[in-house]
Amino acid sequence: MGSIPIARSINPISPKNLSMKNPIPLLVLAMVANTASAKEFHVSVKGNDKNDGSSSSPLKTISAAAKIAQPGDVITVHEGTYRERITPPRGGTSDDNRIVYRAAPGEQAVIKGSEVARVWKPFAPQVWKLTLPNSFFGKYNPYKDLIVGDWFTDKGRPHHTGEVYLNGKSLWETHLLEQVLNPRPFAGGRDPEGALWAWFCESDDKNTYIYANFHDKNPNEELVEINVRDVCFYPDQPGRNYITVRGFRLCHAATQWAAPTAEQIGLIGPHWSKGWIIENNVISDSKCSGISLGKERKTGHNVWTKDPCKGGDIHYNEVIERALAIGWSKEKIGSHIVRNTTIFNCEQTGICGSLGAAFSQITNNNIYNIWTKRQFSGAEIAGIKIHAAIDVRIQHNRLHNCGRGLWLDWMAQGTRVTGNLLCHNTTDDLLSEVNHGPYLFDNNILLSETAIYDVSQGGAFVHNLICGKISARSDSRRTPYHLAHSTALGGLTNIAYGDDRFINNIFVGGNAAIPERNDPKAQKNVGYGLEMYNKAKQPVLAEGNVYFKNAKPCATEKNSLDQSGFDPEIKIVEGGECVYLQMTLPPSIRDSQRLLVTTKLLGNTIIAGSTYENADGSPLQIDRDFLGKERSLANPFVGPFEDPGEGRIKIRVW
Repeated sequence: MGSIPIARSINPISPKNLSMKNPIPLLVLAMVANTASAKEFHVSVKGNDKNDGSSSSPLKTISAAAKIAQPGDVITVHEGTYRERITPPRGGTSDDNRIVYRAAPGEQAVIKGSEVARVWKPFAPQVWKLTLPNSFFGKYNPYKDLIVGDWFTDKGRPHHTGEVYLNGKSLWETHLLEQVLNPRPFAGGRDPEGALWAWFCESDDKNTYIYANFHDKNPNEELVEINVRDVCFYPDQPGRNYITVRGFRLCHAATQWAAPTAEQIGLIGPHWSKGWIIENNVISDSKCSGISLGKERKTGHNVWTKDPCKGGDIHYNEVIERALAIGWSKEKIGSHIVRNTTIFNCEQTGICGSLGAAFSQITNNNIYNIWTKRQFSGAEIAGIKIHAAIDVRIQHNRLHNCGRGLWLDWMAQGTRVTGNLLCHNTTDDLLSEVNHGPYLFDNNILLSETAIYDVSQGGAFVHNLICGKISARSDSRRTPYHLAHSTALGGLTNIAYGDDRFINNIFVGGNAAIPERNDPKAQKNVGYGLEMYNKAKQPVLAEGNVYFKNAKPCATEKNSLDQSGFDPEIKIVEGGECVYLQMTLPPSIRDSQRLLVTTKLLGNTIIAGSTYENADGSPLQIDRDFLGKERSLANPFVGPFEDPGEGRIKIRVW
């Protein structure tokens, strides 16, 4: 069996030098011994699970390697497609002693939750029928499993977790066979004509039947796949800590609706564990969610659906109390890293996490085509949706064509959202819901028609480019806030509307009228810029902002530059794998003196009484821009870019 190579000491440690008075050599020896015993197991589609897993005698399945891998071991998966559910039976013991699952460098290893389906029979013109015995699916049949859950909206028809794919592209499920025989466009989706490629399923005691309209394609001569597994990579029990999943292509999972009051299951996820690293992967085609960092089942599973007599907010507060009782804390849960991963074609979320995402980092991910079919909906849909983003850092992600881009829902505290690009999202770019702060939103670019929906307090918005509408309102629900950098509850209260900071941002309005702007009966206040905060019930700090194209400052603004008659002509340009931002800046943008944003300037939030600081408790200052360039400490430039120039400029933003 191959061992992971280690650097050897020139002067080996002698046992005679070890003592409790000098424990460091003992620790070093233990670390060296552990590394020396680490093994690398190889997996190949040409292998055999009876082999020893060496490079010359690889295993055939990843699951076989998972059964024998121990903390410190590496599982290297070679080129090929692996149709299996990886259920890791154990994890590592620390960040330095983890179990690593990796695709072999330079090779494409694909994990699929689907199987190939080839025994289709002609049923009607362009329509084919597949008959499978129920025993084919084992314990789980996605074509009998309906999508259900708290805050799920079925739009008046059933939806299954199963799916049908033709040459890698998913077809559209319909609940009527007639709509497979005579399909029609679905007006509510982003691709209405896609619904012409329709499928329908039904089951009896013996068989499952799938009907699909393949148009002029013969499914027995094409690659047709069907979902048969609920996940691709997910432990069956919580507490499988310190696992790395690197470099894979993962797709085709029959995932269930991931409500915050349920066990949240994604195509891949740690299942209420600590210290996972999910990096450099491509994840797609999950029926609901791509990556879930969320909750387990013991604290409740769709409790509101089971007991609708009291509100979902009350149920969720009870879930939080039960989570604390079983050990929800920084020591046991969260601290995950999700980075450098592409996620697309999921109908609920790209990344979600209720409670279990706390203390995590979500960085450098490209998330798009989330909720594009729109055959069902609900209150849990976004490119990234996190409940309890305590000390979570969301940085340098691209969120586009997601319906909603980013949703911070409940308990965003110590959260920093920095350097992200959000565009082409049809609902809004950011929804901040019932958070009491402090949370920091800095150096971001928001380009969708609606930029921000603010139903929170205690937010700081600094050095952003914010195009489009902003909506803001209060909320009567009593929701939690926490002690600083902790899951420990500080109390419960409602959202009064205000206690926000807006400093050194560029606001760009639009041409369309906003009917709600002057409607006294409107439940929310809507506008371009910050004029909707004139009605805020708590103080709002606004200073050093610039307003273009019908955007307006709030009444208490200090040192603002009102250029509402100027159109900066914001445009996003995609060229190959690169994305550029084009805009025009007038010379007057340099006229104002602006402050460096620091912990001291931002002050304390009213409710939690906490300061805006780094996750480790150290003071912060916004001294770098979207691109990582150092800002002027004496007079930082407005917006996400430090001194980008004047006139028509073009900046690469992805």
